[in-house]
Amino acid sequence: MALVPGLAVFGVAGIPEVRPGDDIAALILAAGAELEHGDILAVTSKVVSKAEGRVVAAADREQAITDETVRVVASREHPGGVTRIVENRQGLVMAAAGVDSSNTDDGTVLLLPEDPDASARTLCAALRRATGLRLGVIITDTAGRPWRQGQTDIAIGAAGVRVIDDLRGTTDAAGRPLTVTAAAIGDEVAAASDLVKGKTSGMPVAVVRGLGRYVAELDAPGARSLQRHGDADMFSLGTAEARAEGFAAGRASLLTPPSSA
Repeated sequence: MALVPGLAVFGVAGIPEVRPGDDIAALILAAGAELEHGDILAVTSKVVSKAEGRVVAAADREQAITDETVRVVASREHPGGVTRIVENRQGLVMAAAGVDSSNTDDGTVLLLPEDPDASARTLCAALRRATGLRLGVIITDTAGRPWRQGQTDIAIGAAGVRVIDDLRGTTDAAGRPLTVTAAAIGDEVAAASDLVKGKTSGMPVAVVRGLGRYVAELDAPGARSLQRHGDADMFSLGTAEARAEGFAAGRASLLTPPSSA
């Protein structure tokens, strides 16, 4: 158990290998998870994908990535192949569109849940009905981050959790106004849960206790509200792609004859 003052994060042991059609809520409760009001359950997207049948045959993983890609952000060749950072059907920008070949049977890959927020709502509602507790659910997946080495878990789906703590308009401890501070609670919960779930432990669910103030109604905005798109995205392309696009635009403008008055 990882502990800090007022916060506890612990894994739920005993959840078996998940198969298509399995009831994730029932598996969590059967594992003996001792839950309390205000707990937030962080659930690895892999088990949600497996339960929802998002397991597909893929002799060619690259084709599976292409099929899930909406927009290429960056692509780089390296000695091991090609890394593609893309926006996928869920609106997430991540490597390989979130297509995962780990912890799945040979010859298959896992796609992300089709609608992670809807999956979280279904799971959260089932857990609330079964326990009578006011709980929250975060569905997590691993992602890299611009300008930072390594990976961490982020929230790709959420229900019953206030995923952003918007402090704009309030003041800091010195009384100065806060104009940009909006804490990404969903991502912070996901990252904390990964410290106990890990990547190879076979423990896909963690309970985060002590953040009941962020537990909300089921219809609260989900993890999609954490995504940044359009004009708000200042880094919508990789460096090489942005240069190529700018070069092409400049060349086109030189080749376009001036309009006659």
